[in-house]
Amino acid sequence: MQIQHVPAKYQATAYNCPFCNAYSHQKWTKATRFQHEASVSALLEVLDFSVCTHCGQWSIWLKGHQLFPDANGVGHAHPDMPAEIRGDYEEAKAVLSKSPRSAAALLRLAVQKLCVQLGEAGKNINEDIGQLVVKGLPVQIQQALDILRVIGNEQVHPGTLDVRDDPSIAIELFGLINLIVEDRVTRPKQIATLYSRSPQPKLDQIAKRDAPKLTP
Repeated sequence: MQIQHVPAKYQATAYNCPFCNAYSHQKWTKATRFQHEASVSALLEVLDFSVCTHCGQWSIWLKGHQLFPDANGVGHAHPDMPAEIRGDYEEAKAVLSKSPRSAAALLRLAVQKLCVQLGEAGKNINEDIGQLVVKGLPVQIQQALDILRVIGNEQVHPGTLDVRDDPSIAIELFGLINLIVEDRVTRPKQIATLYSRSPQPKLDQIAKRDAPKLTP
């Protein structure tokens, strides 16, 4: 599964489509049908269109900036993201261009809910992450969780970091939460599925091997 998201870029030949999210070839064109109309000719000179060769949807660009659909460089939520967390992700995505601080705070809330999904209490996100570390959380995922926690907290309780100074930080947070879902939800599910397909005698042997040894 592709985790890296390539945002839409003016005149780029390929990127992740803002409609279907597929990394696909983009065809570019100018509007020529109404160029003989003086009232719109000036607008048409700065208007471009791109079409995704995967889903066939059209995007509209004005002076090199994507006008439709509203684009902010954020990828779609991970397919395995739980529904409750997906709602926060989509809300954060919707407000990002107007309030990066709100988006970061919403993603921090999403991480707190994700910790509950992973079996923690959900009352203190810092303690939840600590417990996940004790249970063997990879250091890279721990760092991703802490980045989302710290930056989200900073927006609610202003400190030294304000994402309004660098909105690109908020955009990168979306990629981090998708990475966490991939590691903590998707991969364990894939492994469990493959493990369950093993012959039952082999599974019984593994269970016997790993059973606690009884001391006399």
